[in-house]
Amino acid sequence: MMLEGKALVLGEKVDTDVILPGKYLTVIDPQELGRHALEGIADQLPRAVGSGDIIVAGRFFGCGSSREQAPVALKHAGVKAVLAPTFARIFFRNAINVGLPALELPTEGFCQDGDRIRVDLRGGVVANLSNGKQERFKPLPGFIMEILEAGGLTESVRRSRP
Repeated sequence: MMLEGKALVLGEKVDTDVILPGKYLTVIDPQELGRHALEGIADQLPRAVGSGDIIVAGRFFGCGSSREQAPVALKHAGVKAVLAPTFARIFFRNAINVGLPALELPTEGFCQDGDRIRVDLRGGVVANLSNGKQERFKPLPGFIMEILEAGGLTESVRRSRP
């Protein structure tokens, strides 16, 4: 499974309140949640989050409250994957459950905002097509790949039922 998009570079400790501010927690429409992704830091972003972006962040991405709406908002904003050295465990699991790849790898100095990034999920390689840098990550286990390829846990379970 290959993904490609533009890097949206963020810093460390991007918490779930920043990914999706609490005032949107009553919204149930995933598309509407996507319109508010990263609104908590919109004035600090080099550009708005957009379809086809791959977030490249620092340590502790998704820390804070354990709200599933945060990865849902990113996915429905068009984010294809999130790359960071570390994730809050609950964010990581919620991201996988909604079908958003969350990959742990070194990101410092890997790219600049807007660089073209290619992710080979099965091969465990992330390539910066703009500067030629590559980073390896531990490929995700087969059961997680099945969830991602299905588009999330719910669809994966549906497919596995007779």
